Amino acid sequence: MGKTLIIGAGGVSNVVVHKCAALPDVFGDIVLASRTKSKCDAIAEGVRKRLNRTIVTEQLDADDVRQTVALIKKHKPSLVINVALPYQDLAIMDACLETGTDYLDTANYEPLDEAKFEYKWQWDYRGKFEKANLMALLGSGFDPGVTNVFCAYAQKHLFDEIHYVDIVDCNGGDHGKAFATNFNPEINIREITARGRYWEGDWKSTDPLSVKQDFDFPGVGVRKMYLMYHEELESLAQNIKGLKRIRFWMTFGEQYLTHLRVLQNVGMTRIDPVIYEGHEIIPLKFLKAVLPDPGSLAENYTGKTSIGCVIEGIKDGKPARKFIYNICDHAETYKEVGSQAVSYTTGVPAMIGAKMMLTGKWKKAGVYNMEEFDPDPFMEDLNKYGLPWQVADWNHSVE
Repeated sequence: MGKTLIIGAGGVSNVVVHKCAALPDVFGDIVLASRTKSKCDAIAEGVRKRLNRTIVTEQLDADDVRQTVALIKKHKPSLVINVALPYQDLAIMDACLETGTDYLDTANYEPLDEAKFEYKWQWDYRGKFEKANLMALLGSGFDPGVTNVFCAYAQKHLFDEIHYVDIVDCNGGDHGKAFATNFNPEINIREITARGRYWEGDWKSTDPLSVKQDFDFPGVGVRKMYLMYHEELESLAQNIKGLKRIRFWMTFGEQYLTHLRVLQNVGMTRIDPVIYEGHEIIPLKFLKAVLPDPGSLAENYTGKTSIGCVIEGIKDGKPARKFIYNICDHAETYKEVGSQAVSYTTGVPAMIGAKMMLTGKWKKAGVYNMEEFDPDPFMEDLNKYGLPWQVADWNHSVE
């Protein structure tokens, strides 16, 4: 059994804590820490009611390396699972290095003052983690995360050569709100309003949400999806051999996009400070404060998510196209752990990645992305712990 420290107390954390608590043979003592201890206590109470397990809760400002070091030294976990904000990744990695603790996260680092995310900052820690004989597993969510493992599985079992990958992400659910985001509003809006970017021999960029097309998502139906940049493209472009192009697409409803355009036009998505009544505020942070908490959407959420990878290449000398995907139901995930499916599809893979590390199935000193390990035990656990996947021959190429 491994003792685990989970940092962060949002919707994803709720899923991670529940799923870890359900596996006492792997996850022994669990400590949950966040800036707002009352959120940790609420998650711990949910776990106590559903699973009759006790979760230790702590208050922590994860921006402060000294606080995180002190907390790790107090509890001595085998692994830190970081489901806090991406801005805090490097500070938590520094604390893990100082205390000799393995590390896992679900989203890559991005600086607070610039809407830009890339793996460079975390990849720069490779030498430090190798020297310390520690492991850091990056992006163990769904996308990034499961989609990386889907690609690794396809490379191992389904293709001799992979040429094209299109990662397609659809939330076909309805939360009944006029405008709300399915995960942290600040991170979500920064991501969506950034320029699109994809890899085709080198990096190419597009205006935000300017490239779109219809796609028939299993379990949901035809939805319009938009080309975006997502961090898993960066590592997959390096690690999938023979790749000619890789892109990421996500669906948005017209009502959501209309609200977003208005908010942009009036300056509410800005991340630079403005003076209001003598105080400095960040408009996007203020917007986050007035929007619904993503965790509050779960109870009345209906519909499904449908996420996967359309992969084209060569098998046995012939062209082949496969679609590897998962369908997840909002109402079912709420029944199980009290969370909506967007949180569930990120939280379950975080637990599985942690399980891979604690059981030694994925264990190597350094900093790694998901596709760099054997996909088979992870794929097996997806079926076992709530995210069953399917592989289909796919007749429709992504234009």
